[in-house]
Amino acid sequence: MSASAFELRRDTPGTLGVRGVLSFDTAAAAWEAIGAALAAGPVERLDLAGVERSDSAGLACVLAVQAEARRLGRPLRVQNLPEGLRALARVCEVEPLLG
Repeated sequence: MSASAFELRRDTPGTLGVRGVLSFDTAAAAWEAIGAALAAGPVERLDLAGVERSDSAGLACVLAVQAEARRLGRPLRVQNLPEGLRALARVCEVEPLLG
């Protein structure tokens, strides 16, 4: 996986695992892949343990994914939020939206 790659994994039923980078370079592809997975069937968790690097576009992507899950009537729990993303969410005053 290259330094600017994003990968979506479905190793565990009900969980989407994000690996790689969630940034300006990958956020659109990440949103498209995660949105398609949400539309395809039930997903309960978004596991961010594999996120190596992220920025504000990555945070916006995660928030948009949660909003889409709510719109579909399928609450989505974010797990293993990297500390950098959590700090950014705190500064942007959106941390409560991440659960």
